[in-house]
Amino acid sequence: MIMDKRNIIMYEKKMYEDWFPQRLNELRSKKGVSARDMSLSIGQNPGYINNIESGKALPSMSSFFFICEYLNISPQEFFDIESGDPEKLQGIICNLKKLSAEQLNYIDALIKDIIHH
Repeated sequence: MIMDKRNIIMYEKKMYEDWFPQRLNELRSKKGVSARDMSLSIGQNPGYINNIESGKALPSMSSFFFICEYLNISPQEFFDIESGDPEKLQGIICNLKKLSAEQLNYIDALIKDIIHH
């Protein structure tokens, strides 16, 4: 079956509607906070995050920015599916920027060694 542009857009929209709640749950859980506490912390009703994670709702754009701010990540990091823990990665990158070239070479070699074993 050949999909036209409208069907492709609808398919992609459905993929994000399924993926978004899972990603939010993953990041919230890594932060170790309940859905209720997160909802209240971003100024929403107690069931707000639960409604998003259960697929009943999607956040507005401004609420999404509040969610990212609460998780201490950028919107880009939220959508980076290769990063399981963007907040931790952000901290590591911040620390790496403080290292000398020699130290960075050592860390680079260590990472390559870990990845290949």
